[in-house]
Amino acid sequence: MQNKICLVTGATSGIGLETAKQLARLGATVIIVGRDAMRSATAVAQIRQHSGNANVEFLVADLSAQAQVRTLAEQFRRRYARLDVLINNAGVAMMRRQESVDGIEMTFATNVLAPFILTHDLLDVLKASAPSRIINVGSTLHKNAKFDWDDVQMKRKYDGLMAYNNSKLALLWFTYELARRLQGTGVTVNALHPGAVRTNLIARNGWFYKWIVNPIFSLQAISAEQGAQTSVYLASSPEVEGVTGKYFGKCKPRESSPASYDEEAQKRLWRLCEEMTGMCLGASR
Repeated sequence: MQNKICLVTGATSGIGLETAKQLARLGATVIIVGRDAMRSATAVAQIRQHSGNANVEFLVADLSAQAQVRTLAEQFRRRYARLDVLINNAGVAMMRRQESVDGIEMTFATNVLAPFILTHDLLDVLKASAPSRIINVGSTLHKNAKFDWDDVQMKRKYDGLMAYNNSKLALLWFTYELARRLQGTGVTVNALHPGAVRTNLIARNGWFYKWIVNPIFSLQAISAEQGAQTSVYLASSPEVEGVTGKYFGKCKPRESSPASYDEEAQKRLWRLCEEMTGMCLGASR
């Protein structure tokens, strides 16, 4: 990964942090994205120490806020001339319904719209850097999704776990549709399931999840270092050069849910994201 530039969102802890560490150890220039400057600076210090690679920096953005995602992309473009790997890793699981500053349900705003906007705003850099790669971190829980097109933001009846499941199905729809649109550009896009990973994703929802649910889940979960392996594989392996529109688990191609391959749903999700963000990402096909 020498002379490669990688941008990793949600990289101050968990899978994102471990992904950044491993990419830096492989010699890449790594830019991490976090919500807090102090935590981001601490993560950068950890990555540099772990990898012996000084080419690690951070950018700050709350990815639930559309304006901040756009500013993030603008800051990246000002500082870096190329982008070889974009890893849309950041994600949230909100057990209580909350809305972003844009008035959008927080899980959908962060897990779906943020990757949509960030990819849009960095797409010309990725194309100019081809062959380049986009990697979307999903979840096998997308198979349990019950996506309601009439209530995408779950205003009528909110279920935090289902909101998360739905967002990961939507992320796969985005991945597959984007892969079709980027055919012939030299930019590949794939999604992955990292495994049941020991992180603080659920613990941020209050004392019950932090002290009861998360410890029980962690007993059966794999480490963040193990969970990062497929992200690193997709970012760095020559085996997947040119491979696009696939879903991976444990560094192998996997079948995602039947619903995820619905091309009409993929196109419909795309149009919805365009409406909710006010942008058009690539020519329609």
